[in-house]
Amino acid sequence: MAKTYSIKLDELDLGQLLDGLENRAAAWEKTADYLRTGELPDGEIFVIEECSDPEEAEAIAGHYRSIISKISGQMEEQP
Repeated sequence: MAKTYSIKLDELDLGQLLDGLENRAAAWEKTADYLRTGELPDGEIFVIEECSDPEEAEAIAGHYRSIISKISGQMEEQP
C-alpha cells in the first residue's frame, strides 16, 4: 500500500497547486483529443504530451482529475 502524507499549505499555495494540476489535466485531455482526431481543439496551440495513444492520455488526465478531486474534497471538509 502506498504511504499517505499530510501536507499543510496556506490557501494561496493550495490554490496554486490546484491550478497547476488543472492545467496538467487539461493538457492531457487535449492530447487525447488530438490523438483521436488529428486536429487541434478549436485551432488552439498547445504542447502535445508524449504518450502511446488516446487511452493512455485519458488515463493520465483521469489521474490528475482524481488528485484534484481528493484535494478539493479535503478542502471542503475543513472549517
